Amino acid sequence: MKILVADALSKDGVEILEREDGLKVDVKTGLPVNELIDCISDYDGLIVRSKTKVTGEVIEAGKNLKVIGRAGVGVDNVDVPSATERGIVVMNAPAGNTISTAEHTVAMILALSRNVPRAVSSLREGKWERKKFMGVELFGKVLGIVGLGRIGSEVAKRAIAFGMRVIGYDPYIPPENAGRIGVEFVELKDLLARADYITVHVPLTSETKYFIGEKEFEQMKQGVRIINCARGGIIDEKALYEAIKDGKVAGAALDVFEEGQPVNNPLLELEEVVATPHLGASTEEAQVGVAVDIANQMVDFFKKGIIRNAVNLPPVEPEIFEGLKPYFKLAEKLGSLESQLVEGRMKVVRIVYSGEDLTGEVSVITPALLKGLLEPILKEAVNYVNAPVIAKKRKIKVVESKSSQVEDYTNLLKVELETDKSKVEVAGTLFGKKDARIVSISGYHVDAIPEGCMLICSHEDKPGIVGQIGVVLGKASINIAGMTLGRKKRGEKEMTVLNVDSQVPEEVLREIEKGQYILDVKQVKL
Repeated sequence: MKILVADALSKDGVEILEREDGLKVDVKTGLPVNELIDCISDYDGLIVRSKTKVTGEVIEAGKNLKVIGRAGVGVDNVDVPSATERGIVVMNAPAGNTISTAEHTVAMILALSRNVPRAVSSLREGKWERKKFMGVELFGKVLGIVGLGRIGSEVAKRAIAFGMRVIGYDPYIPPENAGRIGVEFVELKDLLARADYITVHVPLTSETKYFIGEKEFEQMKQGVRIINCARGGIIDEKALYEAIKDGKVAGAALDVFEEGQPVNNPLLELEEVVATPHLGASTEEAQVGVAVDIANQMVDFFKKGIIRNAVNLPPVEPEIFEGLKPYFKLAEKLGSLESQLVEGRMKVVRIVYSGEDLTGEVSVITPALLKGLLEPILKEAVNYVNAPVIAKKRKIKVVESKSSQVEDYTNLLKVELETDKSKVEVAGTLFGKKDARIVSISGYHVDAIPEGCMLICSHEDKPGIVGQIGVVLGKASINIAGMTLGRKKRGEKEMTVLNVDSQVPEEVLREIEKGQYILDVKQVKL
């Protein structure tokens, strides 16, 4: 088996591959796309970091390609759908940079507290301005951590060592998980009101875009300090700038920006801002860590047939997967739909498989559903392999059952998700063994294609509602691709599900929601 290493990889990782009999490794970095396309057909495996773009064209040319390994977390530079369509496994190495990012976060907190960058600059200019750069101690201060996953938890441990009081908010983990590492679990409004420092450690999703904005800054205490070493866009930079100028925020430490490499960003003009060029994972140890991780995963794949940290395939035999592949897709869509419809912390997911196709070892479909359920929350961190593990750690109870009752459909996959605040049930089926359909949402019978952007509207059963919604979307130049309506009884509440050709802006959603007889509008992306 031949493996191409297309980006600079730590020699520790390369040596792991070279030691294995039966594996031949070529290191060719900096290849132009055309040269990569010309040579990729010779290889069974490909390892990249972030520089090489593994496009659909590259994948199409990889006639013998079986696995793509990303030495790092994000797989934005890999066309995962194309790889999946070709049956190519895509792996990542999500744990290698955890300590590096946590330590950088603490370094940013310290630099911000003691005005280190400004003091260094002043000293190099020949000045001696001790009073100007008076700092604050971490001891006794309250650190608020938004997101208590791997990195957030490691930050908490280090902050506690400094004598800080650590409070945390994460709607997707049980409160007792926080308590085990010495973190007081609180709701977001309490964290905003109490914290002297606030650091975010969540992925950038539609839910976390501008998670910290003008409204949140208003709830914070005077003189709070903000840290972002996660993803640009989680914090509204314009709102942050105004909060600093107004004195509400005493300072900010930023390793990431909305624009990636910021150009003419006014935040960089403020003395109160400490900034670094996305150095969270930039340590020698982290680079070794991700290289070793992906190399070991490649060895396991080729020598043992073991797939770890795959982002696009469930752990089943290929022949079984082929027969159930349409149901994997359906289950993932149903999970994603429910995740975007509910509010609160997930507690129980109940899955009922019924019909002639769903009487065998259908439990292998469950990881796909859990992936769909968790992916809107975790994005890159969740896959078919680790979705059950993540659900278990988050104390999400998974109840599977089979039913021989056919009901109205030959095969039916029914899912009920219960949180500490709400409950929703959805059901889906396949038409013609391959065409996925949503056939029920919260007891309303519908017939919707689970793909792209969708609007789910609850409203009174009154004439003209659909037209009313259509007018608002038309004014915004948003085309309706499909529509289905469902109601339980005439004159009661009704549900309208729309497939639209593009994402609906927040202001358009709010305009629809203000319409007569409209009760609720939610946008989901599948």
